[in-house]
Amino acid sequence: MNLPNKLSISRLIMAFLIALVLLFPFYLVDINIPKILVNNILVVDIRYIIAGVLFIIASFTDLLDGRIARKRNLVTNFGKFIDAIADKVLVNTSLIILSAQGFISPAIPVIIIARDTIVDSIRMIASSNGTVIPAGKAGKIKTVVMMIGLSLTFFYNLPFELWNVDVSNVLLIIAVVLSIYSGIEYYYLNKDKLV
Repeated sequence: MNLPNKLSISRLIMAFLIALVLLFPFYLVDINIPKILVNNILVVDIRYIIAGVLFIIASFTDLLDGRIARKRNLVTNFGKFIDAIADKVLVNTSLIILSAQGFISPAIPVIIIARDTIVDSIRMIASSNGTVIPAGKAGKIKTVVMMIGLSLTFFYNLPFELWNVDVSNVLLIIAVVLSIYSGIEYYYLNKDKLV
């Protein structure tokens, strides 16, 4: 297995670890999770900081795996598949957990996951006809904006929260708008490949 594929698999593992850190009932095994008081106004649960660090590391593996694969001529069909799966698992796991725990609006994961399902369906239909459809620029920008927004959410929107500026949710809303736009663009640019 080549390095880019190992990085993609590590992203899947980190998504699982994020879910474990945030969802495991530590109180049942008598583990007290420390909380930190920031600037005497914000109580921060250390689990979200750990999950945020894992998320940022996983996000960087997303940036690295494709670059390494292209630079070293290590692009494989398995790599394309596992990279896309790892991205979806990382982002969707984070979106669902943060939504379920009240950090973000439930509309955000619903729209993002619905768009991804539609785009992936278009890709599968095109693939069955022998056509590979690459990701568009708007979709790539959406991913970067969403990963920054989710990272800030894991870190309680710090330092912006101290000034009562909700940068994380603004970025996630921008990611939703870009997601809708890129989904529509994806369909219209590729609808002839679906027949």
